[in-house]
Amino acid sequence: MATIKQIAEMAKVSLATVSRVLNNDPTLSVTDETRERVFEVADRLGYRKKTARPAARPTVRSIAFLYWLTEREELHDVYFKSIRLGIEQQAKQQQIELHCYTIEDGIDALGEDIQGFIAVGRFSTAELERLRRLTPHGVFVDTVPDQDHYDAVRPDLRWITRKGIDFFMERGHRRIGFVGGIDLHPDTKERVSDVREETFRECMSRAGLLDEELIFTGRQFAVEDGYRLTMSAIERLGERMPTALFVASDPIAVGCLQALNEKGIAIPARVSLMSINNISIAKYVSPPLTTFHIDVDELCKNAVGLLLERIVEERRLVKTVYLNAELVIRKSAI
Repeated sequence: MATIKQIAEMAKVSLATVSRVLNNDPTLSVTDETRERVFEVADRLGYRKKTARPAARPTVRSIAFLYWLTEREELHDVYFKSIRLGIEQQAKQQQIELHCYTIEDGIDALGEDIQGFIAVGRFSTAELERLRRLTPHGVFVDTVPDQDHYDAVRPDLRWITRKGIDFFMERGHRRIGFVGGIDLHPDTKERVSDVREETFRECMSRAGLLDEELIFTGRQFAVEDGYRLTMSAIERLGERMPTALFVASDPIAVGCLQALNEKGIAIPARVSLMSINNISIAKYVSPPLTTFHIDVDELCKNAVGLLLERIVEERRLVKTVYLNAELVIRKSAI
Protein backbone atom coordinates (compact mmCIF):
# COMPACT_ATOMS: atom_id res chain seq x y z
CA MET A 1 0.00 0.00 0.00
CA ALA A 2 1.29 3.48 -0.88
CA THR A 3 2.53 5.67 1.96
CA ILE A 4 2.59 9.42 2.50
CA LYS A 5 6.39 9.23 2.34
CA GLN A 6 6.27 7.72 -1.15
CA ILE A 7 3.81 10.38 -2.29
CA ALA A 8 6.05 13.12 -0.87
CA GLU A 9 9.13 11.75 -2.65
CA MET A 10 7.37 11.46 -6.02
CA ALA A 11 5.62 14.83 -5.70
CA LYS A 12 8.84 16.47 -4.44
CA VAL A 13 7.20 18.08 -1.41
CA SER A 14 7.41 17.57 2.34
CA LEU A 15 5.53 14.92 4.31
CA ALA A 16 3.64 17.68 6.12
CA THR A 17 2.50 19.20 2.82
CA VAL A 18 1.20 15.84 1.57
CA SER A 19 -0.68 15.23 4.81
CA ARG A 20 -2.29 18.68 4.80
CA VAL A 21 -3.23 18.52 1.12
CA LEU A 22 -4.84 15.08 1.48
CA ASN A 23 -6.72 16.29 4.56
CA ASN A 24 -7.92 19.40 2.71
CA ASP A 25 -6.34 21.75 5.27
CA PRO A 26 -7.86 25.19 4.45
CA THR A 27 -4.96 27.06 6.11
CA LEU A 28 -2.31 25.51 3.86
CA SER A 29 -0.76 28.00 1.45
CA VAL A 30 0.52 26.14 -1.63
CA THR A 31 0.03 26.69 -5.33
CA ASP A 32 -2.77 24.94 -7.19
CA GLU A 33 -0.09 23.17 -9.25
CA THR A 34 1.46 21.64 -6.13
CA ARG A 35 -1.92 20.63 -4.77
CA GLU A 36 -2.85 18.93 -8.06
CA ARG A 37 0.49 17.14 -8.22
CA VAL A 38 -0.02 15.63 -4.77
CA PHE A 39 -3.51 14.38 -5.67
CA GLU A 40 -2.30 12.93 -8.97
CA VAL A 41 0.58 11.04 -7.35
CA ALA A 42 -1.73 9.75 -4.61
CA ASP A 43 -4.21 8.53 -7.25
CA ARG A 44 -1.45 6.93 -9.31
CA LEU A 45 -0.08 5.04 -6.31
CA GLY A 46 -3.54 3.95 -5.22
CA TYR A 47 -3.38 5.66 -1.88
CA ARG A 48 -6.40 4.37 0.06
CA LYS A 49 -7.23 7.46 2.11
CA LYS A 50 -10.04 9.46 0.58
CA THR A 51 -8.32 11.89 -1.77
CA ALA A 52 -11.26 13.58 -3.37
CA ARG A 53 -10.33 17.09 -4.39
CA PRO A 54 -12.09 19.83 -2.46
CA ALA A 55 -14.70 21.82 -4.24
CA ALA A 56 -13.20 24.70 -6.15
CA ARG A 57 -13.05 27.84 -4.07
CA PRO A 58 -15.18 30.67 -5.42
CA THR A 59 -13.04 33.35 -7.04
CA VAL A 60 -12.39 36.20 -4.65
CA ARG A 61 -12.22 39.31 -6.76
CA SER A 62 -12.81 43.03 -6.40
CA ILE A 63 -11.29 43.26 -2.92
CA ALA A 64 -10.46 46.83 -1.96
CA PHE A 65 -7.24 47.43 -0.04
CA LEU A 66 -7.75 50.73 1.76
CA TYR A 67 -4.36 52.14 2.73
CA TRP A 68 -5.43 55.23 4.68
CA LEU A 69 -1.99 56.64 5.46
CA THR A 70 -0.08 59.46 3.84
CA GLU A 71 3.40 59.03 2.39
CA ARG A 72 4.74 61.06 5.31
CA GLU A 73 3.12 58.75 7.86
CA GLU A 74 4.54 55.68 6.12
CA LEU A 75 7.96 57.32 5.97
CA HIS A 76 7.89 58.02 9.71
CA ASP A 77 7.10 54.40 10.60
CA VAL A 78 8.15 51.53 8.32
CA TYR A 79 5.84 49.28 10.34
CA PHE A 80 2.96 50.42 8.15
CA LYS A 81 4.93 49.88 4.96
CA SER A 82 5.63 46.30 6.07
CA ILE A 83 1.89 45.78 6.65
CA ARG A 84 1.12 47.10 3.16
CA LEU A 85 3.67 44.77 1.55
CA GLY A 86 2.52 41.86 3.71
CA ILE A 87 -1.14 42.25 2.72
CA GLU A 88 -0.21 42.46 -0.96
CA GLN A 89 1.93 39.30 -0.66
CA GLN A 90 -0.76 37.33 1.19
CA ALA A 91 -3.39 38.34 -1.35
CA LYS A 92 -1.13 37.19 -4.16
CA GLN A 93 -0.57 33.82 -2.49
CA GLN A 94 -4.31 33.34 -2.00
CA GLN A 95 -5.04 34.47 -5.57
CA ILE A 96 -7.15 37.37 -4.36
CA GLU A 97 -7.77 40.19 -6.79
CA LEU A 98 -6.73 43.23 -4.78
CA HIS A 99 -7.41 46.85 -5.79
CA CYS A 100 -5.48 49.44 -3.81
CA TYR A 101 -6.94 52.79 -2.74
CA THR A 102 -5.20 55.51 -0.75
CA ILE A 103 -6.47 58.27 1.47
CA GLU A 104 -5.82 60.65 -1.43
CA ASP A 105 -8.25 58.64 -3.60
CA GLY A 106 -10.97 59.00 -0.98
CA ILE A 107 -13.73 56.60 0.02
CA ASP A 108 -15.95 57.61 -2.90
CA ALA A 109 -13.46 56.05 -5.32
CA LEU A 110 -14.67 52.58 -4.29
CA GLY A 111 -16.97 50.89 -6.77
CA GLU A 112 -20.37 49.49 -5.87
CA ASP A 113 -19.25 45.98 -6.88
CA ILE A 114 -16.53 45.31 -4.28
CA GLN A 115 -16.84 41.95 -2.49
CA GLY A 116 -14.98 43.11 0.58
CA PHE A 117 -12.07 45.17 1.87
CA ILE A 118 -8.94 45.11 3.99
CA ALA A 119 -8.19 48.45 5.66
CA VAL A 120 -5.18 50.06 7.31
CA GLY A 121 -5.38 53.48 8.96
CA ARG A 122 -8.06 55.57 10.63
CA PHE A 123 -11.51 56.13 9.17
CA SER A 124 -14.15 58.72 9.89
CA THR A 125 -17.75 57.91 10.81
CA ALA A 126 -18.87 58.92 7.32
CA GLU A 127 -16.28 56.64 5.72
CA LEU A 128 -17.37 53.70 7.89
CA GLU A 129 -21.00 54.31 6.98
CA ARG A 130 -20.05 54.29 3.30
CA LEU A 131 -18.26 50.96 3.73
CA ARG A 132 -21.28 49.44 5.47
CA ARG A 133 -23.45 50.43 2.52
CA LEU A 134 -21.04 48.76 0.09
CA THR A 135 -20.24 45.41 1.71
CA PRO A 136 -20.65 43.39 4.94
CA HIS A 137 -17.19 41.82 4.43
CA GLY A 138 -14.23 43.75 5.78
CA VAL A 139 -11.14 43.46 7.97
CA PHE A 140 -9.27 46.27 9.72
CA VAL A 141 -5.57 45.79 10.41
CA ASP A 142 -3.98 47.43 13.50
CA THR A 143 -7.20 49.18 14.56
CA VAL A 144 -10.67 48.13 15.73
CA PRO A 145 -12.97 50.97 14.60
CA ASP A 146 -16.22 49.09 13.94
CA GLN A 147 -16.38 45.96 16.09
CA ASP A 148 -20.15 45.61 15.57
CA HIS A 149 -19.84 45.06 11.83
CA TYR A 150 -16.29 44.17 10.75
CA ASP A 151 -13.45 41.86 11.70
CA ALA A 152 -10.16 43.24 12.96
CA VAL A 153 -6.67 42.00 13.78
CA ARG A 154 -4.10 43.97 15.72
CA PRO A 155 -1.21 43.59 18.18
CA ASP A 156 -2.36 43.41 21.78
CA LEU A 157 -0.81 46.68 22.89
CA ARG A 158 -2.30 46.47 26.39
CA TRP A 159 -0.65 43.09 26.95
CA ILE A 160 2.63 44.33 25.47
CA THR A 161 2.68 47.43 27.69
CA ARG A 162 1.94 45.41 30.83
CA LYS A 163 4.74 42.97 29.97
CA GLY A 164 7.17 45.84 29.41
CA ILE A 165 6.42 47.41 32.77
CA ASP A 166 6.68 44.00 34.47
CA PHE A 167 10.14 43.58 32.88
CA PHE A 168 11.34 46.86 34.36
CA MET A 169 9.82 46.28 37.78
CA GLU A 170 11.28 42.80 38.06
CA ARG A 171 14.69 44.41 37.57
CA GLY A 172 14.14 46.91 40.36
CA HIS A 173 13.04 49.97 38.39
CA ARG A 174 10.46 52.12 40.13
CA ARG A 175 10.94 55.50 38.49
CA ILE A 176 9.66 54.51 35.04
CA GLY A 177 8.75 57.02 32.33
CA PHE A 178 6.67 56.82 29.17
CA VAL A 179 7.39 58.41 25.78
CA GLY A 180 4.70 58.28 23.11
CA GLY A 181 2.60 60.11 20.57
CA ILE A 182 -1.01 61.08 20.22
CA ASP A 183 -3.86 59.90 18.04
CA LEU A 184 -6.39 62.30 16.55
CA HIS A 185 -10.07 61.45 16.26
CA PRO A 186 -10.81 61.19 12.51
CA ASP A 187 -14.04 63.18 12.91
CA THR A 188 -13.21 65.91 15.41
CA LYS A 189 -9.39 65.95 15.06
CA GLU A 190 -9.27 66.13 18.84
CA ARG A 191 -6.67 64.21 20.78
CA VAL A 192 -7.51 60.57 21.52
CA SER A 193 -5.68 58.78 24.32
CA ASP A 194 -3.30 56.11 23.02
CA VAL A 195 -3.89 52.63 24.41
CA ARG A 196 -0.21 52.28 25.36
CA GLU A 197 -0.31 55.47 27.43
CA GLU A 198 -3.64 54.46 28.98
CA THR A 199 -2.25 51.07 30.01
CA PHE A 200 0.98 52.61 31.31
CA ARG A 201 -1.00 54.97 33.52
CA GLU A 202 -3.22 52.15 34.80
CA CYS A 203 -0.29 49.86 35.65
CA MET A 204 1.82 52.53 37.32
CA SER A 205 -1.15 53.91 39.25
CA ARG A 206 -2.03 50.43 40.48
CA ALA A 207 1.56 50.03 41.70
CA GLY A 208 1.43 53.45 43.40
CA LEU A 209 4.25 54.70 41.16
CA LEU A 210 2.51 56.99 38.66
CA ASP A 211 4.39 60.29 38.24
CA GLU A 212 2.87 62.69 35.72
CA GLU A 213 6.16 64.49 35.14
CA LEU A 214 7.57 61.27 33.68
CA ILE A 215 4.99 61.01 30.88
CA PHE A 216 6.07 62.64 27.62
CA THR A 217 3.86 62.72 24.51
CA GLY A 218 4.53 64.27 21.12
CA ARG A 219 2.47 65.11 18.08
CA GLN A 220 3.47 62.02 16.10
CA PHE A 221 5.21 58.66 16.42
CA ALA A 222 8.37 59.90 14.71
CA VAL A 223 12.12 60.02 15.37
CA GLU A 224 12.17 63.79 15.75
CA ASP A 225 9.43 63.63 18.40
CA GLY A 226 11.43 61.13 20.45
CA TYR A 227 14.53 63.32 20.22
CA ARG A 228 12.69 66.54 21.10
CA LEU A 229 10.76 65.02 24.02
CA THR A 230 13.81 63.37 25.53
CA MET A 231 15.97 66.49 25.23
CA SER A 232 13.21 68.47 26.95
CA ALA A 233 12.95 65.86 29.71
CA ILE A 234 16.72 65.88 30.29
CA GLU A 235 16.81 69.68 30.56
CA ARG A 236 13.78 69.86 32.84
CA LEU A 237 14.40 66.87 35.11
CA GLY A 238 18.18 66.67 35.36
CA GLU A 239 19.06 64.14 38.05
CA ARG A 240 15.37 63.32 38.44
CA MET A 241 15.33 61.57 35.05
CA PRO A 242 13.63 58.15 35.24
CA THR A 243 15.81 55.06 35.40
CA ALA A 244 13.73 53.39 32.66
CA LEU A 245 11.69 54.55 29.67
CA PHE A 246 8.90 52.59 28.03
CA VAL A 247 8.54 53.98 24.49
CA ALA A 248 5.45 53.57 22.31
CA SER A 249 7.24 52.74 19.05
CA ASP A 250 10.70 52.12 17.63
CA PRO A 251 10.92 55.36 15.59
CA ILE A 252 10.30 57.40 18.76
CA ALA A 253 12.84 55.24 20.61
CA VAL A 254 15.51 55.97 17.98
CA GLY A 255 15.06 59.67 18.71
CA CYS A 256 15.24 59.00 22.47
CA LEU A 257 18.53 57.15 22.03
CA GLN A 258 19.96 60.01 19.96
CA ALA A 259 19.14 62.54 22.69
CA LEU A 260 20.48 60.40 25.54
CA ASN A 261 23.70 59.66 23.65
CA GLU A 262 24.17 63.32 22.73
CA LYS A 263 23.86 64.32 26.39
CA GLY A 264 26.25 61.59 27.51
CA ILE A 265 23.65 59.72 29.57
CA ALA A 266 24.67 56.08 29.87
CA ILE A 267 22.29 53.53 28.37
CA PRO A 268 21.28 51.29 30.10
CA ALA A 269 23.39 52.02 33.19
CA ARG A 270 21.57 55.30 33.91
CA VAL A 271 18.46 54.98 31.74
CA SER A 272 17.13 51.68 30.39
CA LEU A 273 14.97 51.90 27.30
CA MET A 274 12.42 49.56 25.71
CA SER A 275 10.13 49.95 22.73
CA ILE A 276 7.63 48.23 20.41
CA ASN A 277 7.75 46.94 16.79
CA ASN A 278 11.30 45.60 16.24
CA ILE A 279 11.77 47.38 12.92
CA SER A 280 14.93 46.49 11.00
CA ILE A 281 16.99 49.41 12.31
CA ALA A 282 16.39 48.44 15.96
CA LYS A 283 19.39 46.10 16.11
CA TYR A 284 21.75 48.62 14.50
CA VAL A 285 21.24 51.69 16.71
CA SER A 286 23.57 52.41 19.63
CA PRO A 287 23.00 50.61 21.86
CA PRO A 288 20.85 47.97 20.07
CA LEU A 289 17.23 48.44 21.06
CA THR A 290 15.27 46.13 23.36
CA THR A 291 11.85 45.93 21.74
CA PHE A 292 8.74 43.81 21.33
CA HIS A 293 8.71 42.02 17.98
CA ILE A 294 5.33 42.30 16.24
CA ASP A 295 4.95 39.49 13.71
CA VAL A 296 3.66 41.47 10.73
CA ASP A 297 3.48 38.35 8.54
CA GLU A 298 1.15 36.73 11.05
CA LEU A 299 -0.87 39.93 11.29
CA CYS A 300 -1.37 40.01 7.51
CA LYS A 301 -2.02 36.27 7.25
CA ASN A 302 -4.78 36.57 9.84
CA ALA A 303 -6.30 39.57 8.06
CA VAL A 304 -6.56 37.76 4.72
CA GLY A 305 -7.75 34.58 6.44
CA LEU A 306 -10.53 36.43 8.25
CA LEU A 307 -11.73 37.98 5.00
CA LEU A 308 -11.80 34.59 3.26
CA GLU A 309 -13.83 33.16 6.15
CA ARG A 310 -16.44 35.87 5.66
CA ILE A 311 -16.66 35.65 1.87
CA VAL A 312 -15.96 31.98 1.11
CA GLU A 313 -17.16 30.23 4.27
CA GLU A 314 -19.93 32.79 4.84
CA ARG A 315 -19.11 33.26 8.50
CA ARG A 316 -21.50 35.81 10.02
CA LEU A 317 -20.10 36.20 13.54
CA VAL A 318 -17.72 39.17 13.78
CA LYS A 319 -14.21 38.42 15.05
CA THR A 320 -11.53 40.59 16.63
CA VAL A 321 -8.10 38.94 16.88
CA TYR A 322 -5.37 40.25 19.18
CA LEU A 323 -1.81 38.99 18.72
CA ASN A 324 0.83 38.92 21.45
CA ALA A 325 4.45 39.83 20.73
CA GLU A 326 7.89 38.52 21.60
CA LEU A 327 10.28 40.64 23.65
CA VAL A 328 13.68 40.84 21.94
CA ILE A 329 16.20 41.75 24.66
CA ARG A 330 19.19 43.73 23.44
CA LYS A 331 21.61 46.12 25.15
CA SER A 332 19.35 49.14 25.75
CA ALA A 333 17.60 47.67 28.79
CA ILE A 334 18.68 45.99 32.01
